[in-house]
Amino acid sequence: MLRSLYIQNYALIEKLDIGFEQGFSVITGETGAGKSIILGAIGLLLGQRADVKSIRTGATKCVIEARFDISNYHMEPFFEENELDYEEECILRRELYATGKSRAFINDTPAQLAQMKELGELLIDIHSQHQNLLLNKEGFQLNVLDLLAHDDAALCEYQTVYKQWKQAQSDLNKLLERAARDKSDEDYIRFQWEQLEEARLVQGEQGELEQEAEMLSHAEDIKASLYKVNQLFNNDEGGLLSDLKECCHAMSDLQSVYPVAEELAGRLESAYIELKDIADEISGREEQVEFNPARLEEVNERLNLIYSLQQKHRVNTVDDLIALCDDYAARLASISSSDEEVDALRRHSEELQAETRRQAAGLTEARRKAAREVEQQMASRLVPLGMPNVRFAVEMGERKEPGPHGMDTVSFLFSANKNSILQSISSVASGGEIARVMLSLKAMIAGAVKLPTIVFDEIDTGVSGEIADRMADIMQEMADNNRQVISITHLPQIASRGRAHYKVYKKDNETETNSHIRRLTEEERVEEIAHMLSGATLTEAALNNARTLLTQR
Repeated sequence: MLRSLYIQNYALIEKLDIGFEQGFSVITGETGAGKSIILGAIGLLLGQRADVKSIRTGATKCVIEARFDISNYHMEPFFEENELDYEEECILRRELYATGKSRAFINDTPAQLAQMKELGELLIDIHSQHQNLLLNKEGFQLNVLDLLAHDDAALCEYQTVYKQWKQAQSDLNKLLERAARDKSDEDYIRFQWEQLEEARLVQGEQGELEQEAEMLSHAEDIKASLYKVNQLFNNDEGGLLSDLKECCHAMSDLQSVYPVAEELAGRLESAYIELKDIADEISGREEQVEFNPARLEEVNERLNLIYSLQQKHRVNTVDDLIALCDDYAARLASISSSDEEVDALRRHSEELQAETRRQAAGLTEARRKAAREVEQQMASRLVPLGMPNVRFAVEMGERKEPGPHGMDTVSFLFSANKNSILQSISSVASGGEIARVMLSLKAMIAGAVKLPTIVFDEIDTGVSGEIADRMADIMQEMADNNRQVISITHLPQIASRGRAHYKVYKKDNETETNSHIRRLTEEERVEEIAHMLSGATLTEAALNNARTLLTQR
């Protein structure tokens, strides 16, 4: 339940700090006093979008903070799932800066707005006049049935299967589109694959071929240079090797008389061996190199094929061409097996659809039972609210295809008069009748959902007198079941029934207007309710009438 509310620098509120009581409380105040401002501030704590225009003029920051007692509502799972600290007193805080920045906190821990919204829906329900429009929304009507059917687990299980079925449908459609596209391109794909396959491409061959082509193109120059070097090594008239051999002999002969010559002789011998080996290799390579126009033409043809394929397919390497060939082969294999894939996925989708319909049927059965309960309860609740001839029916239909919430369509039908046909409630009910219907629905839902706090914002619009008194009975009954109910009202019959009475009012000073709220004393309540009865002029009769109303609490 809502323990306290603190607001600073929000709209006309400079600073507000108020505590709230358990049970049934009422809030009164003249139109424009600031009741809607307070609700707007609470709405920010429930995850609504922030507007910097809401910040009080001249302020750089506004703060809204509420404290809730959640000790009896078993909300630990929410805090565990969101990795937040659980405390029996839960603190929600929202900070809005003039720069446009907004921050949210749960128990002083920074939180995402979605988390605050999810938690807020577990803590408090604000029923404002615009919510009466929900009566015309099928989603709201279906939700009422689900709340009373207590089918949360079944609905969750259904939605899991439904999502799997829709995903399977999507996958099947994509596969069918791809298969149709591939089949129309099969001739093209096969031609490209066959061309690449016939090329018999080998990894790394391009570099080897380019090197071989370079060598064949300069074969005569290479052979001439190798011949020249070979002659310098092995010239009969005094080649490098023969001269070096003589040097080795001469240095070897000095070893006996010149010890240093031994090392020099060894080094010369090593040089001779290395150069002899080089000369032999050069001689061998000279014999191998030959100008081969046929082979050069063959290599260039192969390279031209590779280059043309690379240009055609806009790739840079043989490896890319090989990968492309493999891809074409895989697509051809996929085309040939696409019929089997389609059949398998279609069977899977049909199985999921059948399971979706089976689970939807279970939801329908539970909702039909809940619909009968709604009809009975609404009739019994609306008759005391001044509708002796009321008829309320829940019309259920079936969708052609399963939807996110099952196969059911729901429409609330209503008639307040004898001999009039049942019609959609939003098209035949007056404002006062809709208010009474919504209050009855809320009371019924409150009995099925353990919601700590419910706020009614002028739900009594369009009613008065005895009907207002009966509506107060319902709100008080809701509050007696370990629930906090706060009603913002203009009716003295309802205002007099609250366990606590708060008044919202405005005060002007020389420069600005401020909205305030405070809890009234018993004597102040008498005067406030008397004003609600008689207007601005306070009469003794109105005061006595107010005291009478208050004694009937």
